Amino acid sequence: MRDYLVLWVNGVRREVRGGDAFLTLSDWLRGRLGLVGTKIMCAEGDCGACTVLVAEPVERGRPRFLPIDSCIRFLFQVDGCHVVTVDGLANGGSLAPVQQAMIDCHGSQCGFCTPGFVMALAGGRHAEAAGEVVDWRKELAGNLCRCTGYVSIFEAAERAGGEADWLATRFDDSWMREGVRLRRESLDVRGELDGVAMRATCPASLTEALAARRQPEARVVAGATDLGVLWNKGKLRPRHWLDLSRVVELRGVDVEESGAPATLMAGPLATWTDMLRVCTERCGEAVAVLESFGGPQIRHVGTLGGNIVNGSPIADSLPLLYAMEATLELASAAGTRAVPVHVFYKGYKQLDLGPDELLVRVRMPLPGPDDVLRLVKVSRRRDLDISTFTSAILVRRAGDRIATARVAYGGVGPTAVRMRNTEQALAGKPFTEATFRQAGDAAAAEIRPLSDVRGSADYRLQLARSVLLKFFHEQTAAVG
Repeated sequence: MRDYLVLWVNGVRREVRGGDAFLTLSDWLRGRLGLVGTKIMCAEGDCGACTVLVAEPVERGRPRFLPIDSCIRFLFQVDGCHVVTVDGLANGGSLAPVQQAMIDCHGSQCGFCTPGFVMALAGGRHAEAAGEVVDWRKELAGNLCRCTGYVSIFEAAERAGGEADWLATRFDDSWMREGVRLRRESLDVRGELDGVAMRATCPASLTEALAARRQPEARVVAGATDLGVLWNKGKLRPRHWLDLSRVVELRGVDVEESGAPATLMAGPLATWTDMLRVCTERCGEAVAVLESFGGPQIRHVGTLGGNIVNGSPIADSLPLLYAMEATLELASAAGTRAVPVHVFYKGYKQLDLGPDELLVRVRMPLPGPDDVLRLVKVSRRRDLDISTFTSAILVRRAGDRIATARVAYGGVGPTAVRMRNTEQALAGKPFTEATFRQAGDAAAAEIRPLSDVRGSADYRLQLARSVLLKFFHEQTAAVG
C-alpha cells in the first residue's frame, strides 16, 4: 500500500510525503510550490478565486479538465491526477486564448478574481471543444467579481470561443498511463501537520473501504465541499481521514429500465455534474435545482451521497428523494440493508447509519408519464446560496381529480419532512385552486419552522402555502 502521493502540476510530476498530504490543494500550491496565481479569498468554495483545473486519468480517450475550488479539496484526494493552475496556462511567451480575451475585453480591474475567472473560462472552453454546449452565465456562476459588472468577462468568454482546445495542445497525455495505475492503488498516508499526527486511508475498492470503516475514528470524506469548509474554519480537525474518492464501485449514475417506473440508480460518489447529465434526459424538472448546487466548481466534486449523509434539513436533494420515495442501500463488512430515505433521518444530523456502514447505492424511481413533478428552491441569491426553503410536489391526476399526491419540504424542521397530512388534503380532491388553498392550510399546520438568519418562521409558513398554489397555477397554465 503506497504511503506517498504522486500528482502532476502544469505538466510536472510531483511526489508528496508526510504532513503536506493533508493540506488543501490551494495551500499546497501557494505555500509549497509558490504558485501564488491561485488566490484564496473565501476559503468556502463561494468565490471561485482559487479555481484550478483537475483531470483524472482515463484508460481510453482524452482526459477532461474540470474546474474545481482548490480551497476545499484536500491534496490526498488528487493523487494520480493532473492539476493545471493559471501560472501554467501560458505556453512560453504565448498566452492562452482565454487570457488574451480577458485582456482584449478589459475583463479585469482589481485583478484578485481574475485568475479564477481565467481558469473557469479555460475549463468551459475545454468543454466546448469536447462538444458540450456551454451557457457562459451558468458556467461562470461559481466565480464572483466586485468590479467589472461581468459584461466584459462574458464578452471575453465569447471571444475566446471557437479557438482550438488550448489544453489539448498545451499538455500531452504522457502522464496518463502512470496516473491510471496510481488511481488503482490504495493509499495509507501518514505525517504531521502543525505538530499533529495525521493519517489518510484511501482505499481503491469497496471491500477495502468497508474494512477501513471498522475504524470508527476515521472521518469519511468524499467531495469535501462541506468538510473542506469546516476544516478551513477550524471547526473540524479529524486525525484520520477515510477518503472514498477512488472507489469505482461507488461512482456512476444509470437508469434501470426494467419495471415501471424506471429507476435512477446512483452511487454515492455520483457528482452533481453526473446527476445533471442524467436528469436532463430523464427528470427534467430536477435540472433547475441541480444547477443551483453551487457553481460548476462545486458540482464537479460535490456528491449525492455527501448531500444525503451530511444530514442537513436544507439539503437540496432531500425533498426530491422523499417525494420519489427513494431507497438507500447501506453496507458493512457483515452485509447490506435497504432503508427508505424518509426513515433514514432520526433527528437533526442523526442518521440510521451504523458506525461500520457506508451508503453504497441510491435508488430513486423516476416520474411516470402521468406524474407531474415540481421542485422549488428559495434562497436569497439565485446562485451559490444555501436554501431557505425547499419543496417537491408530485401529483398524479385522474381527469379533474387528484389521484395521488406526495409532498416533501426542507428547511421547516430538524429534518426534511414528508407532508402526510398535506398529501391527504390533496388526494381524491378536485384539481382546483380551493383544494390547493386548503392543502396549504394543512401544510402550515403540519410544520413548526424556526426563525434564523435565512428567514423567519412566518416567512417559511407562507412559503409552505404558496408553493402549493404555485404548483396549481403552473400546471393549469401548462395544460391551457
